[in-house]
Amino acid sequence: MENNAEQTLSITNSTVGFIGVGNMGEALLVGLLKAGAKPSQISFAVRRAERSAEIVSKYGIKPATLTEMASRCDVLLIIVKPQDLTTVTDLIAPVINPQSLVISFLAGKKTQTIAQLLGGNHSVIRVMPNTPTMLGVGMSGLSAGEHVSDGQIAYAKEFLDACGKVVQVDEELQDALAATSGSGPAYFFAFVEAMIAGAVELGLSEDIATTLTIQTILGAARMLDETGKSAATLRENVTSPKGMTYEGLKVFNEGHLGDLVAQAMKAARDRSRELA
Repeated sequence: MENNAEQTLSITNSTVGFIGVGNMGEALLVGLLKAGAKPSQISFAVRRAERSAEIVSKYGIKPATLTEMASRCDVLLIIVKPQDLTTVTDLIAPVINPQSLVISFLAGKKTQTIAQLLGGNHSVIRVMPNTPTMLGVGMSGLSAGEHVSDGQIAYAKEFLDACGKVVQVDEELQDALAATSGSGPAYFFAFVEAMIAGAVELGLSEDIATTLTIQTILGAARMLDETGKSAATLRENVTSPKGMTYEGLKVFNEGHLGDLVAQAMKAARDRSRELA
């Protein structure tokens, strides 16, 4: 349902307040500037004075109090720890602009919960990013709350596209998304660790094993991204019947790799639900 008081949001014109600028917040700030926002449109609030000075120096944006940003910004980004949510909402709820869009990057916190903490019928979008966002190649999943309009969704997608890629999912699927792209980098890093260790066991130095593994993974990922071919097709193209790759994959199959991955993702999904 659309917010009847909606105003038109534009990356190049709308004012934005960052509540929290840690590593992920800074990555999102870089993405917003990359998307076309001007430093003069952006304000922020952080706890530590030295961090505030660092952000001012690097990006030329101005600090502000939470209440100042809540009362005047078109868009508020909440990028704090989930346990700090009520501390933030208690401060901003009395003064928040009723037409503003709130974008939450808090794991497990539902849009309805945040809207209620802000006073009821507020426009809230929930986003789950992942750590590659820090390099501009992130994967974000977006879910829109009850009072969010198509225009507000378009704004959020344009912003997040500058940080990597974004998909929209029903909020009930946010836990599954978190278990896929949110935790996914850690699964990948664990596999890389295992490959490096396996190469060292075969006699390669750790430096050479690391170079071989990382470049192989980078190349394989680019093939997936750029050729348009499925992972199954690309795997089959590398696998000659009864060849060396076939024998390696046979071990994965006998060890039920697919089942292990599915079980790991389900465990992560279930934990995400528990944390909500």
